[in-house]
Amino acid sequence: MRERVEAVLEMIRPALQMDGGDCQLVDVDEATGVVKIHFIGACHGCHMSQMTLKMGIERALADRVPGVVSVEAV
Repeated sequence: MRERVEAVLEMIRPALQMDGGDCQLVDVDEATGVVKIHFIGACHGCHMSQMTLKMGIERALADRVPGVVSVEAV
């Protein structure tokens, strides 16, 4: 599961980097389906980061990686 999550994040990463940000994978809990990421660059502290997290990253991961339930920023 972790490898699939990393592959999807690599697909998303260019969009984040275009705005000067990025994210790092912190943890994938296969038992609960919770993925934890850390925003860096312009994404860290951005007022739109929560929308990016839920409507962008979480949606992409849930659609492409079976078992992903939610994504949290840490």
